[in-house]
Amino acid sequence: MDTPTRNPNTVSSRLEIEPGYQSGFGNEFATEALPGALPEGRNSPQRVAYGLYAEQLSGTAFTAPRGHNRRTWLYRIRPAAVHKPFTPLPSDRLVANFAQVPPTPPNQLRWDALPMPAGSTDFIDGCVTMAGNGAAESMSGCAIHLYAANRSMTDRFFYSADGELLIVPQEGRLDIATELGRLEVEPFEIAVIPRGVRFAVKLPDGAARGYICENFGALLRLPDLGPIGSNGLANPRDFLTPHAAYEDREGDFELVAKMNGNLWRADIGHSPLDVVAWHGNYAPYKYDLRRFNTIGSISFDHPDPSIFLVLQSQSDTPGVDSIDFVIFPPRWLAAEDTFRPPWFHRNVASEFMGLVHGVYDAKAEGFVPGGASLHNCMSGHGPDADTFENASHSDTSKPNKVADTMAFMFETRTLIKPTRFALETAQLQAHYYECWQGLKKHFNPEQR
Repeated sequence: MDTPTRNPNTVSSRLEIEPGYQSGFGNEFATEALPGALPEGRNSPQRVAYGLYAEQLSGTAFTAPRGHNRRTWLYRIRPAAVHKPFTPLPSDRLVANFAQVPPTPPNQLRWDALPMPAGSTDFIDGCVTMAGNGAAESMSGCAIHLYAANRSMTDRFFYSADGELLIVPQEGRLDIATELGRLEVEPFEIAVIPRGVRFAVKLPDGAARGYICENFGALLRLPDLGPIGSNGLANPRDFLTPHAAYEDREGDFELVAKMNGNLWRADIGHSPLDVVAWHGNYAPYKYDLRRFNTIGSISFDHPDPSIFLVLQSQSDTPGVDSIDFVIFPPRWLAAEDTFRPPWFHRNVASEFMGLVHGVYDAKAEGFVPGGASLHNCMSGHGPDADTFENASHSDTSKPNKVADTMAFMFETRTLIKPTRFALETAQLQAHYYECWQGLKKHFNPEQR
């Protein structure tokens, strides 16, 4: 009997149903979209159910300590090796080696939001590198990108071999279909896509804009809480990982890879989002920043911003991270006889900030949603003149609510180097320094 020819328009998909989630950070998950697709008691049986292939996806060295080891077993329709050869996809918008950018000025830098694209642009083509440090090839440092897109990825898939992607939407929802299931992410939420995981992004609202920190180093993890105790900040149960979902779709598709900052493309005759079941702890996840349990002073003085730490990438120096992801959410301020906004400071660390919504409490003007600022190592910064004057004379006998805001910071232990694009774009605010020029001299040696 002849084998019937498959109709290329026929689609078998579980990616179209409402996504479901599994709760917990870094858990050993097990999920299947078809009953019995997961092998029992072993990872690589001689024959996998439903004619699937077994494939391991490793995010750490095989011999990493058990508490740090990340890997997932995938049971898929075709192995990831099935595609045509990659060829270069020219792009001058992405950077992964920050030894090759212009000299970094010690100036305070701030940018307006990227405009939405004039032409049809998807998530990948809408990414541009603003700053970073280290290099992807040495698996050290990070790249900070902005994205602005107005077209869903159709028959196009992407993965980064350079690092895991921490995505912070600012405008517009993202429907991220990954090999391991679907994530629906909206502003005030974040998504993390592990290094190597293939995905496609749809734009339910027609356009989207936001921020990406591409982490070249150790995987992001929840910080230890120390004296805070066992609860608080970002709680593990609030992190959500998708259930298995797959599509069995054939046609003329494009697979785009990012390696060492360069883009490559390959023809692929099927959807690579064809994982029917998986188990392990190396998987995409999302988190709602509105669930962050903020800690603060209820007596006096302003605690260090480390109390706002959501995720960290640890370095080889104890207590010093390669990347800190810090947020400044709505919160009550109750410290008495205290200057309540962030203080004036110079840091050994470098800070790249973004604003998802509202107004940042240290900058009343000029720092807009979708915009960004960069204050590098030992560059002085802090509240603008108006914020200083208002906070210096406010009533601190009563608590006040910082409301209607969501700002964040990517903080690193090494210099964050802006790219040529960042230093030359029209979005760079040439007069940012002026926000401090109005700070008055109050010194009077005759009056305490």
